[in-house]
Amino acid sequence: MAISYYSAHAKLAWIFALLLILVTTTIQVHCQSPPGFISVDCGFTNTSAYNDSITGIQFDPDSGFVEGGLNNKISAEFMVGSDEQQKTLRSFPDGSRNCYTLPSTAGTKYLLRATFTYGNYDGLNKSRDGSLFLFGLHIGVNIWEAVNMTNWDPSLTIWKEVITVAPANSVSVCLINFSSGTPFVSALELRPLDDLMYPFVNSSVSISYFKRIRFGETTEFITRYKLDPYDRFWEAWLLTTYPWISLNTSDRVRRLPGDNTFQVPEGILQQASTLDTNFSFLEINVTVGPNLDAKNLELLPIFHFAEINSSNPSRRFDIYSDNELLFPDFSPSRFQVDSMHQNGRFLHNPAAIFRLNRTRRSRLPPLINAFEVYSLVRMDNLTTDSNDVNYMKEVKKHYNLARINWNGDPCSPREYSWEGLTCDYSKSNQNPRIVAVNLSTSGLKGGLVISFMNMVSLENLDLSHNNLTGAIPDYQIKSLKVLLMGQSRILFFKDLTLVCLT
Repeated sequence: MAISYYSAHAKLAWIFALLLILVTTTIQVHCQSPPGFISVDCGFTNTSAYNDSITGIQFDPDSGFVEGGLNNKISAEFMVGSDEQQKTLRSFPDGSRNCYTLPSTAGTKYLLRATFTYGNYDGLNKSRDGSLFLFGLHIGVNIWEAVNMTNWDPSLTIWKEVITVAPANSVSVCLINFSSGTPFVSALELRPLDDLMYPFVNSSVSISYFKRIRFGETTEFITRYKLDPYDRFWEAWLLTTYPWISLNTSDRVRRLPGDNTFQVPEGILQQASTLDTNFSFLEINVTVGPNLDAKNLELLPIFHFAEINSSNPSRRFDIYSDNELLFPDFSPSRFQVDSMHQNGRFLHNPAAIFRLNRTRRSRLPPLINAFEVYSLVRMDNLTTDSNDVNYMKEVKKHYNLARINWNGDPCSPREYSWEGLTCDYSKSNQNPRIVAVNLSTSGLKGGLVISFMNMVSLENLDLSHNNLTGAIPDYQIKSLKVLLMGQSRILFFKDLTLVCLT
């Protein structure tokens, strides 16, 4: 059997009058491996990369992107027909936070996708035993989403997407253990975007995928690369019978010169869905999943329209978010895309309902070619100062430290800071700095690594009760006030060094 995909945290229901349709199906994709994409098959144990048999996209084993975790395979009963990346997974039974680190370019926008296929890999039927099966996701040091597998078909795949700006030369994806099921992940995909795309995404605002739909008639449930060079997933709208009418054209559907905001593929814009002329409105109801607080939900809808009717029709409609009128008396341009959104404004819409209403002077009902909707991801937490991070990584490597929670950012968020570190958060608009390190009784061997001396905010360093040898490096002390080594305490007062035996 093929594993079906369900998107992020919501099933999209389109309501016409009293009609509610929820659809599921399998992915069929046909594309080749593009350059510049990072695709990681989590839990894949081979040492060499492979090209996916369906998409042609190259996937790498995850060993170079993560520390810790266990390699697993889904149950044999779900193997046949499954996508290669969903046959394996990496689980994280230990630690409250476990992170993947993917290389990136600082300041570049990326689409990041994570997929999860439980497949009863552990033989516990965890997704069907009635207990809560829930774990979290962080993008860097900020909350992204939750993955809820409670009462979930183990053969189905959940995917999550976020569009974000890389804060440095890497992007971290962290799985958070809520003590309600072991976190795991099947695949990670990082896709660079044009810098002009999604202009409301910046260093303090990311957006999480709610739904992305293409309309009209198509044979593929998921359209992605190569039609979309950015490998976005566009789900097919499957209602093609009365009162729904599918439109298509072979004529060009263009963007305005210089309009690179969304770059919807032309092949998607050449198709659309509308209704029989006896009907006047269609309603989009994005069902809020159990992971989200509907009362505080902030959504950003993006509607893509292009009039592809070959005649010269009169088609006008109002666009609503719940009961708020967003765009009155809108008429789509002929063979040119109009992407309608509120300039990046996130809408308070607890009902998650959007409606297209035919106006009185319109001869035709509404039409739509594509639709995207995202939720707000606030990037409020600041990462630890990059120099401190690099020096602590050097320390970790030098002493071959394998502490369970030494994963991800050392100081942020606070509740997941590394054991033995004290961080200074007093300057709210600046990156946290490491001011104390306690590695006493940690089995350290060898000399004192110079990285400690390079940390300009480090004031207290406890390396006592280890097996360190050699002299303290002859190095200008920047901020260090107290150093404990062996059985001695060394206090630094400018040019005076006082050694106190303990």
